[in-house]
Amino acid sequence: MSQIADNLKIIEERIANAASKAGRNTQDIKLIAVSKTVDVERIKQAIGAGATILGENYIQETRDKIKEIGQGARWDFIGHLQSNKAKYAVDLFEMIHSVDRLSLAQEINRVAEKKGKKVRILVQVNISGEETKSGINPQKVRTLIGEIASMSNLSLEGLMTMPPYFDDPEKARLYFTALRELRYTLLQESIGGVNLQELSMGMSGDFEVAIEEGATMVRIGTAIFGERPPK
Repeated sequence: MSQIADNLKIIEERIANAASKAGRNTQDIKLIAVSKTVDVERIKQAIGAGATILGENYIQETRDKIKEIGQGARWDFIGHLQSNKAKYAVDLFEMIHSVDRLSLAQEINRVAEKKGKKVRILVQVNISGEETKSGINPQKVRTLIGEIASMSNLSLEGLMTMPPYFDDPEKARLYFTALRELRYTLLQESIGGVNLQELSMGMSGDFEVAIEEGATMVRIGTAIFGERPPK
């Protein structure tokens, strides 16, 4: 068994343990294997070991990988998306986790309508307020969601966030809690065409805490594929 297969098995066990601790069903939590900058051979090892969803940040890199790997797994876009790249993202990805502004949602919807597709998306929320992070201000999420709800070629399925990095994952808990509570508030408004079933939050260093706080998608790269080479 490869190191990647071993790592994946360990992560799956940790997900199951975190779910059990929180009284949740492991089946309700999806593992996104973050494969950005990872070479094709190692991605194939991960797929062979059971990875079913891959998370990517870069359009051209993903296009090249799909040419070699194909659709043996689902590809999700988890990075910052420029509006002028939306036309490519609609073709390549099953879900876009990082919609954070009206102009981007409009462009994805326009391209999807032209192609006769319905694109699954999440709204990225900048819970921490860090200037270095993408995402919409939490106070503006309701307005954005209301606009998206009227776009017939988008399926809004939840929220995504990235907390600040902490050595102690417990320090990230309040950010995960805040996203869960934001979703609860939005659900009380029963916005038509919006289900918000997904919470994409938690990475290699803090995913267990994220699961305890309600994550339905965890995005894990380093703990599966190892440290990425410096840029």
